[in-house]
Amino acid sequence: MRKSHALMVYTASLILLGVGFVLPLLMAIRGGFLNPDGGLSFAYLRGVFQNPIYVEGLLNSLRLALGTTLVATVIALPLAWISTRYHFFGKGVLTALLLVPMILPPFVGAIGFQQIFGVYGSLNSVLGWNIDWLGQGRWMGVVVLQALSLYPVLYLNLSASMANIDHAMEEAAQNLGANAWHRFRRITVPLMMPGWFAGGSIVFIWAFTELGTPLIMNYTRCASVQVFDALKEVGDNPFPFALVCVMLLLSVSLYSLSKLLLGRQHYAMQNKAGTSFEERRVRGPLACLLMLPFVLVISIALLPHVGVLLTSVASPGSWYQTLLPQEWTWQHYEEALGHSMTLSSIRNSLIFSCSAVAVNLLLGIGIAFVVVRSSLRGRHVLDTLAMLPLAVPGLVLASGYLALSSLISHSAWAKANEELFRFLDIRQNPALFLVLAYSVRRLPYMVRSAVAGLQQSSSSLEEAAANVGAAPSVSLRKITMPLITANLIAGALLAFSFSMLEVSDSLMLAQRQEFYPITKTIYELFQRIGGGVFLASALGVWAMLFLAVTLIGSSLLLGRKLGALFRV
Repeated sequence: MRKSHALMVYTASLILLGVGFVLPLLMAIRGGFLNPDGGLSFAYLRGVFQNPIYVEGLLNSLRLALGTTLVATVIALPLAWISTRYHFFGKGVLTALLLVPMILPPFVGAIGFQQIFGVYGSLNSVLGWNIDWLGQGRWMGVVVLQALSLYPVLYLNLSASMANIDHAMEEAAQNLGANAWHRFRRITVPLMMPGWFAGGSIVFIWAFTELGTPLIMNYTRCASVQVFDALKEVGDNPFPFALVCVMLLLSVSLYSLSKLLLGRQHYAMQNKAGTSFEERRVRGPLACLLMLPFVLVISIALLPHVGVLLTSVASPGSWYQTLLPQEWTWQHYEEALGHSMTLSSIRNSLIFSCSAVAVNLLLGIGIAFVVVRSSLRGRHVLDTLAMLPLAVPGLVLASGYLALSSLISHSAWAKANEELFRFLDIRQNPALFLVLAYSVRRLPYMVRSAVAGLQQSSSSLEEAAANVGAAPSVSLRKITMPLITANLIAGALLAFSFSMLEVSDSLMLAQRQEFYPITKTIYELFQRIGGGVFLASALGVWAMLFLAVTLIGSSLLLGRKLGALFRV
């Protein structure tokens, strides 16, 4: 890549990321530090810690994040170790099924989760008990539900890290008399720590700022729900923005602290998997024993999905204190497809998501070329900036867009051109900000996919084309793009599907019904008295099937490299 072209793409990418990511981030911070006169003030920040309700919400959010990360680790670590050490019949199918929980946002799964584990749910009807399995205050229910949805992120990173460990080091320790537990604790764990940290940090930040699941589970005493309740309408109350600042500071601080602590000791191998680990083939009882944790985890993790599916086909009032619904119907699917709110939400999500993918393709390919094919000194800064949205909570960005919209729409410039700037007012038309939010939040998937493709394709082919007189555009069109097409398709599928089911941005930014995306419609339907929960479940099943297809396609195209898409 020519230096002039790389510099042009580098500059354009920085400008776009500055407007779509850095600026709203600064606006969210600004809203919590400026007094009504425009001066710097720490009063609102202090007010957050002086308000016992906000303090309780922050502590509960931290407890949710820690609990979710711990439970997800307990689930993912043994599965990753087994999958990289042993080969048994059905392993490919089981490892693919481990990713299935990612096909449904946990806040949708919460509908079915409550139906199964509630006081009057299926489990108690079978056991004849009256136990609140979700836990007093619903904290435990939120933790388990989020862990069952997020453990695949940890599993992907842990299994990739274990696969890259040089087996010669474990063999040397074994020859010196170290037992299996000692080898795992002193060699395997330190060497896989980067992958553990990469997956764990994403799970922690995701759970710390998750909005949809606590809302559906009616766990309102956490920081994300407090921010959502305060920012439903754009206003001048600075305390929600101050709370957002505290959440951002805590996320960044905890991420940096854990990285510092985990990085104090540097463990390195002479080469990367120089002696590849040969999976031990097992059969008979041992194979069945190794299959058992996979089957158990998959069965439990799919319970929320099963609950949503059964709710979508249950007649109203027919599933109460029984194992299964007593009456079945397809009416909810017919009503969902014919409901004005659901049809418009599907159309809106398609428009917003397709627009976001177009932006991601253009920006992601450009950033990948700068990172892999150029020698600019600042290319790694651009790469890091493009991946930071994974570490920045969506709740923070959504708050920043709200603050930015409020500032623009109330400016003298906007008032003088009211018709022109109406689309910058979230209360009037949130389409632009939803596209920006979806684009920024899913850009890391496209960047990592494109980078992986360019790293796998040799630049010698492009150099050979240049030597015979081919223009850079011809080389790009006929050589480079065909070689990385599979990676781009995988990244686009993930960006599109996760944009279709984005929760935090959709719930906070879409404030008028005609602009509701799918997730906001599911939430609004769930709150309606009567048959709303059944329509929400039917729409959730549609979303689940859609995301399942895209995730399976991406997994087939990327394989184990899929884990790199969830790594900061």
